[in-house]
Amino acid sequence: MFVLHERLEADTVFVTDWPLCRVLLLNDANYPWVVLVPRRHGVSELHELDQYDRQVLIEEITDSSHRLQNHVKAHKMNIGALGNVVPQLHVHVIARFREDAAWPKPVWGAVPGQPYGPEALAARVAELKTLFA
Repeated sequence: MFVLHERLEADTVFVTDWPLCRVLLLNDANYPWVVLVPRRHGVSELHELDQYDRQVLIEEITDSSHRLQNHVKAHKMNIGALGNVVPQLHVHVIARFREDAAWPKPVWGAVPGQPYGPEALAARVAELKTLFA
């Protein structure tokens, strides 16, 4: 049974479910940023997915990256699956711009997270629900 890790639950907002992954918006207005979480119980590493699920995950990463990059006209897409804080397998898909606060460094620890305001959050979620439908 799939249960989202409590840290992901606290830091993200549901967008949609794809065939394998739950698509979430990271609540940080500094960057257009989604998180893909394979809906498989007890999986913390990519190699723990079976071959079929690994292939689906790669396709969903590619698809989400392509959609987000085209939508926001990002200069670069960052893809990361660290799992040092949240052990549940999840993949960050982050749109980057040459003028963003962390460029060209990684986003982690560069600037404090900036949660969306209620109206901006609702608008971004609605936008992504359409984009990722």
